[in-house]
Amino acid sequence: KKKPDVIVLNTCSIRDHAEQKVYSYLGPHAKRKRAGEDITIIVAGCVAQQEGQSLLRRIPEIDLVMGPQYANRISDLLEDVANGNQVVATEASHIMEDSTKPRRQSSVCAWVNVIYGCNERCTYCIVPTTRGVEQSRPVESIVDEVKELVEKGYKEVTLLGQNIDAYGRDMIPKRKFSDLLRTVGAIPGLERLRFVTSHPRYMSLGVVDAVAETPTACEYFHVPFQSGSNDVLKAMGRGHTREKFLQIVERIRQRLPDAAITADVIVGFPGETEQDFLDTLSLMEEVKFDNVNTAAYSPRPNTPAATWTNQLPEVVKQDRLQRINEMNLRHATERRAKMMDRVVEVLVEERNVKVPTQVMGRTRHGYIVYCEGDIDELRGKLVNVKVDKCQRYYLAGKIVDEE
Repeated sequence: KKKPDVIVLNTCSIRDHAEQKVYSYLGPHAKRKRAGEDITIIVAGCVAQQEGQSLLRRIPEIDLVMGPQYANRISDLLEDVANGNQVVATEASHIMEDSTKPRRQSSVCAWVNVIYGCNERCTYCIVPTTRGVEQSRPVESIVDEVKELVEKGYKEVTLLGQNIDAYGRDMIPKRKFSDLLRTVGAIPGLERLRFVTSHPRYMSLGVVDAVAETPTACEYFHVPFQSGSNDVLKAMGRGHTREKFLQIVERIRQRLPDAAITADVIVGFPGETEQDFLDTLSLMEEVKFDNVNTAAYSPRPNTPAATWTNQLPEVVKQDRLQRINEMNLRHATERRAKMMDRVVEVLVEERNVKVPTQVMGRTRHGYIVYCEGDIDELRGKLVNVKVDKCQRYYLAGKIVDEE
């Protein structure tokens, strides 16, 4: 098997030990280069942005260190490398519109960036340091990209942003994300529209209304609350309260009673008391999320919370993580159990890799559904499935005529 002569390590720094994993992975490739092989080593993404020159000091065999904002300029940077230079591209930079299109792993569903970067300063998060300031894409550019995707046969588009509700606030004149939703949702031929990630501090009730009033917009909201304790939220620098989050949930339940709501939460944040944690559990009981991405707090480099002296013992963090995961699984099971015997609209995406005679798709709520069918015939089609099996994280059933 031929070994690659260009190695690109695209990195994420959200979780702990990310830097150590990068150095460990690069070791064998650096060894090849020291042995005289003609290879190019590139470290891209958030660890690259975070570490910068120190990557070259640790592993001088690296040719290019490149932050996320330079992704569409890699050819220019590689030309500089070909001229014999070691390149560190981590300076703040305005993200230019890219004439090339990202590779889509699906032929049915596509992701479209609408805003890059993040202006928030949550005390636990490294993203603003690695991703830069918020930069909204022009409405016309987003619309053109979605139209092109629809012409190529894509049925579903997910609009992406680290803080998508901030879309347009850096523009002159300012724009509203709710207006963008309505505009994109009206593009002929688009079957479904989703978006992530919402921030409770900025998510307007008008976004909920836009989803309710836009037929293509799916009844699905991903709104991280991070903690149910106002004291912890204040320490996190989240800029919202428990009450503000529940106000958003109330509007969603009013306008779209059947909507799916998912979230992110951190347990074991520095200074979190047992009562703070119980406040988080009580919020989850009140909302009953369709799923929550849970994580125990881990200190990240260059973040304020990492330097605080009130860090919690690992055993406490793991205990709280286990308890919150048990509740999350129970709620996910309860929410999906309500789908039993219902007929749901499913957009077929791929074959079920475990059962080749079945296809896999998703409901408008984002639930995974498996059913018998020919993928070559059904890929990209909307079918009605009567649910006869509900598990924690998927549904199963049979295709039926429209009811």
